[in-house]
Amino acid sequence: MQSPRPLAEKRRINTWRILPSRANAQVAAASEVIGGPVGRHAAIGRSRNWTPVRVVLLMGLLALAVSWFGKAGCLQQAPVPSENGEPSSGVRLNWDNQRQYYGLCYSDVIAMYGAQRLTLEDLRHGTMPYRTFWYAPGADGEEGTKRYTDQPVLIGGFLYAVARATQGWQALVDGTPIPRQLDVVTFFNIAALLLALFWLLAVWATMMTDRRRIWIGALMALSPLLLVHGFTAFDVIPVALVALAMLFWARERVILTGVFAGLAAAASVYPLLLIPALAVICARDRRMHDFAATVAAAVIAWLAVNLPVLLAYPQGWSEFYRTWWNRGAEPDSLYRLIITGTGWSPSVSLLNALALVLIAAVIAGTAYLALRSPAPSSPQFFAQLMFLLVAGYLLVGKAWSPQHSLWLVPLAVLAIPHARLLLAWMVVDALVWVPRMGLFLDPSRKWLPDEWFYVAVVVRAVFLVVLCGLVVRDLLRARTTPPQPSAAAPPVPAYA
Repeated sequence: MQSPRPLAEKRRINTWRILPSRANAQVAAASEVIGGPVGRHAAIGRSRNWTPVRVVLLMGLLALAVSWFGKAGCLQQAPVPSENGEPSSGVRLNWDNQRQYYGLCYSDVIAMYGAQRLTLEDLRHGTMPYRTFWYAPGADGEEGTKRYTDQPVLIGGFLYAVARATQGWQALVDGTPIPRQLDVVTFFNIAALLLALFWLLAVWATMMTDRRRIWIGALMALSPLLLVHGFTAFDVIPVALVALAMLFWARERVILTGVFAGLAAAASVYPLLLIPALAVICARDRRMHDFAATVAAAVIAWLAVNLPVLLAYPQGWSEFYRTWWNRGAEPDSLYRLIITGTGWSPSVSLLNALALVLIAAVIAGTAYLALRSPAPSSPQFFAQLMFLLVAGYLLVGKAWSPQHSLWLVPLAVLAIPHARLLLAWMVVDALVWVPRMGLFLDPSRKWLPDEWFYVAVVVRAVFLVVLCGLVVRDLLRARTTPPQPSAAAPPVPAYA
């Protein structure tokens, strides 16, 4: 019998990829709406158009749009109040009556525009992060502490670039029919566009890190934490850089791993935990030369970003680290919960010492567990170690801002193969934002007692400890060899 059409030029199919509609009962039931699970004879990996990567990135775009609308309430404008009976002229950002808190739309991106001296007026006066300083208001209206940009250098550079882009866009639309927004609204929108690209990059890198479970990207792209915190701050930048570092490690590109690890460390502190994770993996596999090359590349990349600022403006450069060292326990930390419940009043020095000792204990415990584990040094193993380290850092650190939980999302989807549990954790973590915003409301506007926030913090911590327990169990019960692809077809599909 002859085929009515010629055979396809490329006949490879992927028999190794895990398909959610076959592997997950809930996804299988939900897929009945569109025809049911993938058939037994489906040619997986042959589609040229609707590939998993494109579908998941489209999901991510939709989720990012929802996240932007969640912050849109804080972009509302209102007329400038009139003075001396004269008509109002111009508009201003409408954060009246604590709109940013009761609207659950607060964003550091908006707040930093003025707080970090990035307005168009500031730029016209030659302001620049780490060089420009100002004085925080002191008691009784007196001059307070001298302040600089309190962000890591890569984030400070990002802020400055967005401020300059805002200046250019506003100059471009002047004298044209294009409506002119408030400067701060333009600043937020440009920053949001770039942050969205960073998140999509993180999703892509996470999917490519474990192509066998490529659909885990959907869980990351549609994460409830993204819906709430995609544009709360700038944490998606280090998340994307860490995801790229892990991708290149999976592909054995040690120099690129180090470069992106160094860039990530220039954007946040938590990427430094890549170093102990890689050290343990390399010690297990007797690859210390790869570890040395990775660390060297990371140091060079970090210095390339930081050294010019450090040499030119040492006081401004150290502001971020000085601020972190001198602050007490943040409201979201477990230390604050203990302080509130017991009346304990530790000094900042004691808190710092305690946090550092506990973080060292987390690193030591994770290293011991990794050395005992029979699991092979796969991308999932790397993600499991990083998940334990970052989760431990959040649990025992002085600060656990709500948006910091984004750090865990790509690590969790790689490390933990339990979609329902991950979704439950993400929902609980995202809901912490509601009582968190209530902390800042005036007493007449409070919708919940402060105790609800502390309950939410405890529930979030318990969920994270449970996830850590699952990772520990998986590490200790792991198989000694990773799953192998079927001999009938190569593991890499014709199209991703």
